[in-house]
Amino acid sequence: MEATLTMLSSTGEKDDHESGHNDVKNLTRIKLDPEVMGGKPCIRGTRVTVGTLVGLIAAGRSIEEVLEAYPYLERADVQEALSYAAWRSEEVELGLSSP
Repeated sequence: MEATLTMLSSTGEKDDHESGHNDVKNLTRIKLDPEVMGGKPCIRGTRVTVGTLVGLIAAGRSIEEVLEAYPYLERADVQEALSYAAWRSEEVELGLSSP
């Protein structure tokens, strides 16, 4: 079963774009499926993980080089993978308080 992702603002609220309050972006190209790559976020319809694409960019590869290596991907796939990674890096861990 695939999951479709919706990015929420840093406050955790989901608003529409037109209100101008929170930045919400539906991630239509990133899918989570426990049956594919152990549930890691992947580009839809492929086994290319977000981590693979972010790793290639971090290693100095250009988007054009990534697209040459993975000709079945589109520029928007790479851009959404980067957006997803940025969103996940903004997660906040909440500690548990002692009773």
